[in-house]
Amino acid sequence: MKLILKIIITALALLIVEYIVPGIVIDSLYTALIVALLLGVVNLTIRPILLLLTFPINLITLGLFTFVINGVLLWFIASFVDGFEVVGFWVAVLGAFIVSVFKWLGDKFIED
Repeated sequence: MKLILKIIITALALLIVEYIVPGIVIDSLYTALIVALLLGVVNLTIRPILLLLTFPINLITLGLFTFVINGVLLWFIASFVDGFEVVGFWVAVLGAFIVSVFKWLGDKFIED
């Protein structure tokens, strides 16, 4: 049940980011759910490998490079999902940061 709630929270965060950040376009709620599911899978599989490979850079930047990795992964997902478009790299980083904040807030809400 918590997994489904997390996917829904991520999808809603993506829809909110679409309104906040110009340059991110999501066609429908269905597309947002697909992107949220893929983002969860990518964060579970590819993200730990990237974090391990970029550990020295992440250490030097005190963890801020993690936002760049999240942006790259969001941009990567946008490259092969129809109906989800991210215009540029920095737009993806900003969108990933906002999605991360909303996911963090949603996780705090689920735990309580």
